[in-house]
Amino acid sequence: MRIAAKGAGTPATSGIPVLLIACAIAALTPTLSARHALSAAPPSADHQNSAPVWPTRFEGKPLRSLPLGERERRFAADFPGHIARFTDGEREIVMRWVSRETRMLHPASDCFRGMGYTLTPRPLSVDSTGARWGAFIARHGNQRLDVRERLYDDAGNEWTDVSAWYWAATTGTSRGPWWAITTAQVAIESAALQH
Repeated sequence: MRIAAKGAGTPATSGIPVLLIACAIAALTPTLSARHALSAAPPSADHQNSAPVWPTRFEGKPLRSLPLGERERRFAADFPGHIARFTDGEREIVMRWVSRETRMLHPASDCFRGMGYTLTPRPLSVDSTGARWGAFIARHGNQRLDVRERLYDDAGNEWTDVSAWYWAATTGTSRGPWWAITTAQVAIESAALQH
């Protein structure tokens, strides 16, 4: 899989779809709160069967919906919630709305390692709204991706670690639904290598 640099003849996100869809299956991360100015709120009715209202903006940028692949659609059929994929023109963003605790969610790092990427953890980051993100750099050949992920609920709880989320959900410390968001974009060094 090759992710081209922006301006190198193909969109910056052209190689990310399969990668992030696989991570959507394996990873978690959210970022839909009032602090993020996302124009969506989780439905409050039957969480198992309701579909969320997906945001139209993410971190101040408009979102364009991307289709799920066949494999991802099959996975989503058994997933306890809903999965959607977007781009803001620079990043690919996978959002999962999770209706109940599940072992079907794994850290994005597991997905990237499984695809042969070498990972370098980055420190926990806090964005301009105060939301915490787990982060790592994923390398494969000349590709270098900046990956971020987080989870949260409507009560203000947030996690950067899937295991911590799972135990909070299992013990009832947090009640769903939950949002899980993963973002990936070509890292600056990777873009320079491809020119």
